[in-house]
Amino acid sequence: MGSCIICGTSVDGHICDLHQEDVLFEFRGDHPNQLTNNRYYRGSVDGFAEFGVFVDIGDSVTGLLHRSELDRRLDSLDWDPGDEVFVKVKNVRDNGNIDLGWSIRQDEREFRGVLVDDPEFDHARLADEVDGAGNGSEAAGTDASEDDASQVTVTQSSPPEQSERDDSRQGSTDAGESGQTASTGAADVEDGAVDDTDDERVEQAASAIAESSTGDAASEGASSADDRNGSDVAETATAGGAVVQEREYERVQIGDLEDRVGDDVRLEGEVTNVRQTSGPTVFEVRDETGTVDCAAFVEAGVRAYPEVEEDDVVRLDGEVRDRRGELQVETESLEALEADERETVEERMADALDARARPDAVDPLADDPAIEGLSDSLVEAATAIRKAVITDRPVIVRHSATADGYVAGVAIERATLPLVREEHRRADAEYHYFDRRPLEGGVYDMDDATKDATQMLENRERHDEKVPLFVFVAAGGTRESLDGFELLDVYGAPRVVLDDADADDEVVESVDTILSPALSDSPETTATALAANVAAHVNEDVRADLEHLPAVSFWDDTPEAYLDAAADAGYDADAVRQLREAVALEAFYQSYEDKRELVIDLLFGDDETDVGGLAANIAEQFRTKLDTEVETASANLDVDTVGDVDVAILDTAAFTHGYDFPPSTLLLDELYRQQSDDVDVLVGLDTDTLYVRTDDHVDVHQVAWDVAERVPDAGVSARSAREQSIRFLAGERDDVLDATLDVVAGTQ
Repeated sequence: MGSCIICGTSVDGHICDLHQEDVLFEFRGDHPNQLTNNRYYRGSVDGFAEFGVFVDIGDSVTGLLHRSELDRRLDSLDWDPGDEVFVKVKNVRDNGNIDLGWSIRQDEREFRGVLVDDPEFDHARLADEVDGAGNGSEAAGTDASEDDASQVTVTQSSPPEQSERDDSRQGSTDAGESGQTASTGAADVEDGAVDDTDDERVEQAASAIAESSTGDAASEGASSADDRNGSDVAETATAGGAVVQEREYERVQIGDLEDRVGDDVRLEGEVTNVRQTSGPTVFEVRDETGTVDCAAFVEAGVRAYPEVEEDDVVRLDGEVRDRRGELQVETESLEALEADERETVEERMADALDARARPDAVDPLADDPAIEGLSDSLVEAATAIRKAVITDRPVIVRHSATADGYVAGVAIERATLPLVREEHRRADAEYHYFDRRPLEGGVYDMDDATKDATQMLENRERHDEKVPLFVFVAAGGTRESLDGFELLDVYGAPRVVLDDADADDEVVESVDTILSPALSDSPETTATALAANVAAHVNEDVRADLEHLPAVSFWDDTPEAYLDAAADAGYDADAVRQLREAVALEAFYQSYEDKRELVIDLLFGDDETDVGGLAANIAEQFRTKLDTEVETASANLDVDTVGDVDVAILDTAAFTHGYDFPPSTLLLDELYRQQSDDVDVLVGLDTDTLYVRTDDHVDVHQVAWDVAERVPDAGVSARSAREQSIRFLAGERDDVLDATLDVVAGTQ
């Protein structure tokens, strides 16, 4: 029995079933049938075809990565024949053809370990097990040159002449825990760079390790002096009176490490991730300025510093190295801080994080009284998003599947993605640390929350991701979302709400930050106006990209300030209308998809994309489809007078195409805009849902309550305050309609 190199579970081999897809495999077989489906393999580009890329897996088999599996166009790949790539084996056909899948991880460091898939063995093994290295120092390899690769520094009493000779040699780096001073280049094991070490060098390394282990406590952690930049050396007397030289480490911030390559440094921060590779243990450490990987080596595949866990606050000494263009600290000592020391570091990090995350004074995109009245909440929302990015917390944007919802959600996306890319060096960072997911009806119900919780927990288990920050845009402000919020709250997921609907008091109490005009008696506005202004303070660099978005979200009575801002950005009134209608049409189709690239082309396209032509074409389809439905609906309106109120009723179940564009909500909005001069109230009646449209504010929760009192057996409840709709039992349809007309007429 062995243990999983990721989670430590007892398994036959070195990887459990749950983490099979988290490690990289090196194939050493000679037949396709020896491959294992759903594993990720190291490969090399063999050649290109119109339909994909041929990739060699190992030395003897070749598979096809079809262009449909790529996350980009085939002609945009910057691969050349012979380039190393990483692919997933999806299927091995009976004829030996291999179907490959795309891996968003295209760097070995992005996997959580490397194992050898050799058919001679019954399970995947570590490299040293397969190659018969059998010695931790030999398997580890080293960065040193041929002359000094075998150097091992041992703290001992030496004559002055010997010390001078030792000082002229480059000092080695501690590869594991304090007291073990063999310089084994632990980082090279992770990268698969195992040097060919002769027997003499192995014997020297083993001898030095044994000798160093007998040293007394006073000499622990010492090494011979070297001439590396930043290595301060102090003389210390041992118990026997001999003088040894010991390094002193200067505490530096992670953000300054690029200028300290080759230096010995001390870091203080929080361990945000621990992953065990086939070589060293890698600790991801974050301080107030950034994050860096720190490699610690005991022996191949063995956990270094097992007492240090994720979320510990630590002090780490080591040497800064440049590993293939990425910074890494080779750890010489590591300890978890307790009590006052931990509190001091935490306070320093918290203060710096707040200062870094909080935007400057509010500067609205345009003169908007609604935004001015919400400046404090705007800053809090922007700070929460920026802080999530800085602290490696994924950001999940949930928005309604409407034009306003999509444009608002994309505004947050436009601001956040560049920060994610800057903060994280991983090529697939944006896929791990940001996602945008539309919602049906602007309500975050248990179905949505269950999906999110399931994915959140899976990502935490498989990728050690933090619980995300959820940002609700054009959604979540009303009490219909409370059940979903409560499920997120069980797992401690923070929540920010940006909603133009009147926020309910219960929601205000259940979320961390909320931005709603109703809470500050501000004028009505749109969710996009709220979100775009928040986004401009999340990332000042994208402010110019966002200036036209608020104007796009208003169906009528667009504030002049936003029209002027759009015009200054190059979008006249007609262009703004086309964008609004085009996004509204695309929001309806595949409403559960983010449609990132298409919406970006519409809202931010450049000359190469002919966005004007794209938006105009889609907007024309929108207008044709909507006008046709409005014409049919107008001919079938039933107009009645209830008291002194003129009411128009549309049987949407009978006179609309239920599953085609436009949806009932969009149709009723347009119909009421056209009929508002003649009627006071428009009611849309579906099989089990009723919609209300009126100029006067209607509290749909109160309407549902009053109707339920009149028709107690109809199962009446508010469906969506945003859509102004209530739900009932289909068998009580007529009674519910009569009761609703009485209630609504009484509010006019």
